[in-house]
Amino acid sequence: MDYQENLQKARKRIEFADHITYITFPLIKENKLIIKILIEIQQALKSLITSILQYEYSYKRISIYRDTNLNFQTFIKLAEKYDINEKEINNIKEILFLAKKHEKSDFEFTKAGKFVMMVNSATFSVSLEKIKSYIYTTKNTLRKAESIITQKK
Repeated sequence: MDYQENLQKARKRIEFADHITYITFPLIKENKLIIKILIEIQQALKSLITSILQYEYSYKRISIYRDTNLNFQTFIKLAEKYDINEKEINNIKEILFLAKKHEKSDFEFTKAGKFVMMVNSATFSVSLEKIKSYIYTTKNTLRKAESIITQKK
């Protein structure tokens, strides 16, 4: 898959997450949808980060590694070029962290409008408001990446 395809995949996933958040969730009011939305956002971000790395690699500006942590560090170094600010980077880290906690979660439940995960007796929660801020961050980051990747060289 090339960087254009990954960019398109990221766009579709974030549009789907947006639709669930702003159209489906208000109708159904099921807090379990919160984790589904978080996973869609995480998948959109993974495709977006992959697209940026592939784009930069295609112009021989970076190396791509088998280690995802090294690739993520490379992405963080590229953030300034793509005008991705520190707050957006922190939100991206938080999204990826929470998605990983969901994978390792021992127990999950909904409470007071939040989706709660328990991992080794520690609790992590995600609210709809937090999801909306994650969608905003992801859309904004996607827009910034698209403006560089899709411009004619």
